[in-house]
Amino acid sequence: MTRIAVIGCGYWGKNHVRTLHQLGVLAAVCDETEAGRIRAQELAGGVPVFDRVEHMLDQLPLDGAVIATPAETHARLAIDLLTAGLDLLVEKPLALDLASGRQVLETANRHERILAVGHVLEYHPGIVRLRELVESGELGTVRYVYSNRLNLGKIRHEENILWSFAPHDISIILRLIGRLPIEVVATGGSYVQPNIADVTVTQMLFDNGVRGHIFVSWLHPYKEQKLIVVGSKRMAVFDDVAKRLDLYDQRVDWDNGVPCAVKGERTEIPFDSAEPLMQECRAFVEAIETRQPPLTDGRSALEVLTVLAAAQRSLSTQGTSVQLPWDAADPHSSSSLPDLLTSRHH
Repeated sequence: MTRIAVIGCGYWGKNHVRTLHQLGVLAAVCDETEAGRIRAQELAGGVPVFDRVEHMLDQLPLDGAVIATPAETHARLAIDLLTAGLDLLVEKPLALDLASGRQVLETANRHERILAVGHVLEYHPGIVRLRELVESGELGTVRYVYSNRLNLGKIRHEENILWSFAPHDISIILRLIGRLPIEVVATGGSYVQPNIADVTVTQMLFDNGVRGHIFVSWLHPYKEQKLIVVGSKRMAVFDDVAKRLDLYDQRVDWDNGVPCAVKGERTEIPFDSAEPLMQECRAFVEAIETRQPPLTDGRSALEVLTVLAAAQRSLSTQGTSVQLPWDAADPHSSSSLPDLLTSRHH
């Protein structure tokens, strides 16, 4: 039987503990805090709980681990565990800079380990159905994609809103378009803590003319999580708060050289109710057992990290346009990763 540990039983880690316990593969939980250890015992009674990773590794044989610790610890911990021979699912973001992310992926490849990243919305049945609509041509040619991920709190201090919220939407947009953008521009503001952006708007331009737009904020009066895809034939809206996917039979046609809006019916597209985290954890277990990379593998995680790093550079320079690939003289350049610029396999 596959044996997986969860490291970190806090805000999101506790959900991994619950889910992997339900799947019957949870072998241990590790948390440095007493509160986290108590929570683990409540969620998964009878499963060994540790306060130090090294103690856990010394005492238990493990196949894999989930890293759900604070973002600034992800890269170092991932490298250590991959080197120790474990397959990993690392919560997003994989790392807080591109160079560290590359080191994690290189370590996984060198030790022939599975590396998955927690871009959980890619496993949402609504997003899966949306991908099917795009790939089948139901929407026609995709023209642009935009998303709003807005809420009040949880305000973090170890990463800004771009790194906390935007990875979800970047991963989905890259999956829908099937490539990295050629240009990234990001702007935002820091209103609660100095130099930690609370609100950002990121724009992406792709080489096929498609544009992506991501608005994220943890200073918003209500919760909104919407992804809109505008195609030449139809438009689709995924609303994660309302739990629905709508297809709009709307487009712009030309009449004697004049653009005319065509407004048709809205149709709700059904999708199953499977829990995205359960789907993600099942995919991780299957990857461990089959040795085949999951949908959200290390390669796709580094693509997301490449866009995040470009957006952060733009944000830090007051919205300067960042071209991809970057200047090869830049030590954090993505131009040393030409394979990332090809179309995805998933």
